[in-house]
Amino acid sequence: MSTDPLSTDPRIAGSIAAQVAQAGPERPAYPWAPGSATGVGSMPGTDPGPACAMVLDELPDFPFLPELPGRGAGADMIGRTAALLVDLPVETTPGGWKFAGRAGRDQRRADSFLAFDLDAAQQAAEGYRGPYKISVCGPLTLAAHIELTRSLNPALADPGAVADLVNSLAEGLARHVQQLRERIPGADIVVQLDEPSLPFVLAGRIPTASALNMVRALDEPAARDSLAPVLAATTASTVVHCCASDYPFLLVKDAGADAVSFDLATVGRASLDALAEVADAGLGVLAGVLPTGAAPGERPRVLRDTAAAAVTLWRRMTLDPQRLADQVVLTPASGLAGLSPQAARAALAHCREAARIAPELIEEAR
Repeated sequence: MSTDPLSTDPRIAGSIAAQVAQAGPERPAYPWAPGSATGVGSMPGTDPGPACAMVLDELPDFPFLPELPGRGAGADMIGRTAALLVDLPVETTPGGWKFAGRAGRDQRRADSFLAFDLDAAQQAAEGYRGPYKISVCGPLTLAAHIELTRSLNPALADPGAVADLVNSLAEGLARHVQQLRERIPGADIVVQLDEPSLPFVLAGRIPTASALNMVRALDEPAARDSLAPVLAATTASTVVHCCASDYPFLLVKDAGADAVSFDLATVGRASLDALAEVADAGLGVLAGVLPTGAAPGERPRVLRDTAAAAVTLWRRMTLDPQRLADQVVLTPASGLAGLSPQAARAALAHCREAARIAPELIEEAR
């Protein structure tokens, strides 16, 4: 496989991929320090103050802004990101969210949740300098879950609605990143787009309002063209996270992302070659190596086992061992919001320590 750095859209200034092009293939520059760990985004609880403090305590080198879906509608992935949309108000339905004629109570609640989160992040991260990750729902998952006002079909069924949604999210995300930079001046913002529905969008597995049919599959060029403007909307480094199987690694690379994030358990033999190509091109790899759905009473994961999972993945892709420490970030798998706060804290600490020893294990294996 080639070791040439990834060529990117020149509009994506300041991205990891652009830094790779400048630094060369030997030592690509990433916003995180070697041997780093971070979280996916969602966390248990309803109070953003303790959640932000916990994240900074356990992940002092690569913290993230916690999402607290336990607070209900408006704090969920869709509603939280809908609060960023410009000139596209939303409201709740019995099954989720839909576009609305004007902003109402549901929109105001989502706005308030996000404002509380930003206040808590600013207080917890006072004086912090380094990478700081925020998560928003990606445009295609939004389009798959926000209903059109009249037909109640997903917005994904209307190309014009998808285009409006992409433009609105891109503008809102740029504002959001700027707000974070003003609140945490020392933060090197990393933007994560959550796209759990992306494989289903590409496979034509998003149901219509009647649930009797499926929205027509979106082809890869159209999906790429929907992701690219949102990824390019800020000068922040970007990550696309998907916890479903069949992660379209090459599509995400071509859309301009700087890193991919996934649950390790979802990477099968069929997708390993694509992941290897993406990693070889210089994209960061955020690997969800710690399962969060273990059965009660199951033996706790040993640190060495967690670190070894990342090393095994890297070796299976036959990539330069010296690049692992710089390029790979360890995370828990998705699902921390379903744990207790104590278990979530332990998971973050576990990944932090596993990331510290992973480079040692790959040196032992050489």
